[in-house]
Amino acid sequence: MKAGRLRGFSARVLATLLGLVPVAVFGQTVAVGSKNFNESYLLAEMSAQLLEQAGFEVRRRFGLGGTLICYGALNAGEIDLYVEYTGTLSQAILDMPVDTELPALRDAVAGRGLLLLPPLGFDNTYAMAMKRSRAEALGIESIGDLRGSDLRVVVSHEFHKRSDGWPGVAAAYDLDLAVTGIEHGLAYQALNDGSIDVTDAYSTDGEVIRYDLRLLEDDRDFFPEYLAVPMVRSDVPRGVIVALEQLGGRLDDDTMQALNSAVVFDKRSFADVANEFLAAEGLVTARAQGGVLWSSLLSNTLQHLKLTGAALGASVIVALMLALAVFRHRLLARGVIYFCGLLQTIPSIALLALMIPLFGIGLFPAIVALFLYSLLPTLRNTVSALTTVDPTLLRVAEAMGMTNAEQLRHVYVPLSLPSMLAGIRTAAVISIGTATLAAFIGAGGLGDPIVTGLALNDTGLILQGAVPAALLAIVTELLFEFIERLVLPGHLRPQT
Repeated sequence: MKAGRLRGFSARVLATLLGLVPVAVFGQTVAVGSKNFNESYLLAEMSAQLLEQAGFEVRRRFGLGGTLICYGALNAGEIDLYVEYTGTLSQAILDMPVDTELPALRDAVAGRGLLLLPPLGFDNTYAMAMKRSRAEALGIESIGDLRGSDLRVVVSHEFHKRSDGWPGVAAAYDLDLAVTGIEHGLAYQALNDGSIDVTDAYSTDGEVIRYDLRLLEDDRDFFPEYLAVPMVRSDVPRGVIVALEQLGGRLDDDTMQALNSAVVFDKRSFADVANEFLAAEGLVTARAQGGVLWSSLLSNTLQHLKLTGAALGASVIVALMLALAVFRHRLLARGVIYFCGLLQTIPSIALLALMIPLFGIGLFPAIVALFLYSLLPTLRNTVSALTTVDPTLLRVAEAMGMTNAEQLRHVYVPLSLPSMLAGIRTAAVISIGTATLAAFIGAGGLGDPIVTGLALNDTGLILQGAVPAALLAIVTELLFEFIERLVLPGHLRPQT
């Protein structure tokens, strides 16, 4: 690893000396973000490769969960840019009319310390989609034709809630249909399988061609333009803007649809498809293409272990100290356990999102969220064990003249140790599973391939994250079983 970095460093020095990379750019790092659907990944990868060609170091923060998380990361300075869509920007972020023109959007974001660069050239508007054969059989051609039907409508989670999504569509077309949410990448497969009848689609998605979908006519012109535009912080180096402006106007609807299709159905990586397009346009140097399965699997697993290890270690220390401090005060102990239990009721992805305004994105906020989730099992088991120690043994300890500290050391802790270890064991398994969601705030780990696989509806990619995570949980169970056999007397070991 160090040798590879050294070679990369030497190459950049040589390029700088030869005048291929501007001296002002050398050593500067730019964080590029993306949302968690395939087109956003692809555009982010194009942006990253353009910046690398210009001599910048790039930190990829891909797969951030949804518009508000991505925009929040940009506002907080955790990323320097990502590609947004004008319709989404006006509705979901700026709360402006759907027909707001690009100059007005530029003025609005300028007040927030952001810049909108020239559009990339395509309009990825929303649409309502059905299987062509199903639509033809029912005579459905437009969104208005859905009125009065009993079709099964399932839309992506973000579209389900946004004003320019289903609530707006339903109001504009007077639709009274039961609608539920689904991950966007999975909706197309469900549509193709016949599990659902209607879903939302992006007009440039490769699935539109692959699954022979009909995009229902928007006969009331509800959906605005969704022009793809790079949105960057105004304090980025000038070279970032120059590099990204090269992509302006180069991607029309058909080209973007073909590129998306190459990723989704030809099973090619975002990096390979992006590089092939940019090299054909003469914007970057062509790179060797190929998979990096084992290296990415190792790095994701190590990152996952770092996440769970740090969170679990901190939670065990805090939970044990809290338990020992409050177990003699029953009301206080119940209050502390109740509070930690409330933390468990917050949905994992919501808790991760709440970390962004406080700690930004990446490793640290993910560790904080996992720490909070891991407190309850250890705390509850420890308090429960400490408060149920046999009173007879405690009276004997008092009769022997033991101090409170000696009672803790020689009576309470030894007798409570099996329950303590069981709580830590449970917390460890919970942490391993929950850590996969940390990818939504750019923390990496085994959630990365899962999130990407969901965006691409790629079962193999999902398994690249899910299987190692499951194996880690199994290894953790076996490790704790070994620890219990090592440190517990035979009569205190859990019976299996």
